[in-house]
Amino acid sequence: MTIASFFRGGVVLLLAPFVTIYYSLAILIAIFLFRVDEDKLQSIPRQWARVFCRIAGVRVTIEGAEKLQPDTGYIYCANHLSQFDIFSFQGYFPHNFRWLAKEELFKVPFLGRAMANAGAISINRSHGREALKSLQRAAERIKAGTSVLIFPEGTRSADGTLHPFKGGAMLIAIKAGVPIVPVAFSGSYAILPKGTFLTRPGLITIKVGEPIPTPDLAGSRNKQELAQLVHAKVAELLNQGLQETSTN
Repeated sequence: MTIASFFRGGVVLLLAPFVTIYYSLAILIAIFLFRVDEDKLQSIPRQWARVFCRIAGVRVTIEGAEKLQPDTGYIYCANHLSQFDIFSFQGYFPHNFRWLAKEELFKVPFLGRAMANAGAISINRSHGREALKSLQRAAERIKAGTSVLIFPEGTRSADGTLHPFKGGAMLIAIKAGVPIVPVAFSGSYAILPKGTFLTRPGLITIKVGEPIPTPDLAGSRNKQELAQLVHAKVAELLNQGLQETSTN
């Protein structure tokens, strides 16, 4: 890492909490003072994410978004390489969506309240009755037309490779009955790998695949088969990116 990159990474780390608090307060003010509705409110987290990308020197390109219908609800299923998957998608993806987030994040001061009011959907990650209830609530929101982004690996990749997808995300898709869209992130691992704190400048490419319909699916067997299918589609998008890079 060069001295300039080290300095820039330090600036991002230093400013991160202040930028997040600022935009969290902006969301709360927009809601409670100006009564901004949830859809119009999405411009604020979009600005928040773009600020992070610009400070870090991260550029973002998106390929394949034209395959989607703006007014259709989708579940976007993506590989997860870095925290900058979140910033790049939030900042530059052209259609509104919401986050599925573990319920512990909603207890963080300022951020949790802002997430809830911006439409983020809380998920209980235990294995009991409350977890099933949270999945059902999420499915109902999605069925009503809310698109969401999910990372079915469950956590960021520690080595930059694609890991197996868990069936829980597929169960939400089956319950909601909406199409699943495979999404592949490339380049974000080099910018901020798991376990590191200083960012590096770079390019993130987001590839969007063809929507996969989920009609007439039910049961654990189908959710595992669907997880394998979506995993294969994401792997295919990643391989396309590698082939394009090698030919350039």
